[in-house]
Amino acid sequence: MAAQVKVAVIYYSATGITYQMAQAACEAAGDAGAEVRLRKVRELAPDEAIRSNSGWQAHRLETQNVDEAEPDDLAWADVVIFGSPTRFGLVTAQLKQFIDTTGPLWENGVLADKVYSAFTSTATEHGGQESTLLSLFHVFYHWGGIVVAPGYTEPSQFTAGNPYGASHTSNNGETAPGHVALAATALTAKRAVRIGGALKQGLAG
Repeated sequence: MAAQVKVAVIYYSATGITYQMAQAACEAAGDAGAEVRLRKVRELAPDEAIRSNSGWQAHRLETQNVDEAEPDDLAWADVVIFGSPTRFGLVTAQLKQFIDTTGPLWENGVLADKVYSAFTSTATEHGGQESTLLSLFHVFYHWGGIVVAPGYTEPSQFTAGNPYGASHTSNNGETAPGHVALAATALTAKRAVRIGGALKQGLAG
């Protein structure tokens, strides 16, 4: 019997849009037979800034029981799926700060030969979704990881339109992820689990 694939879904979300996509990734990975950890990265914004935005404050309360990501979550996982809103075509400072703590794991080769994938959201159409995903892939290449993207592997992807990873346009936080974005997120997770499982089985053999 093949060993169960371990998946860490690690995300940042201010007002909950990316969090909803993270939940979809977790659900799809679990349905694919994986053991899943959902982890948020540590918030860096000051309390004053968070309190000034009712959606931000409400989401912080909503997810107060979600564990914060630690480097050990990366060491534990066979598959890591990152989620982040876009900030000027890049990931958020919060996720980047977490990535910057992974030096010791990288130096010891712990992050190599794992499967990595990603999803993102933007406030506006063409707001840097692809560049954000590609910037994350650069990190995975440095780690020696194996990047798995959804591609155009299902007809729904021609509607979603992003072969690099799941993405969503929130219209400045007003529009929650719908069927298309959540289906793309699920596909991203399922492909990562399937390929991660094949890789794990091959290494075990």
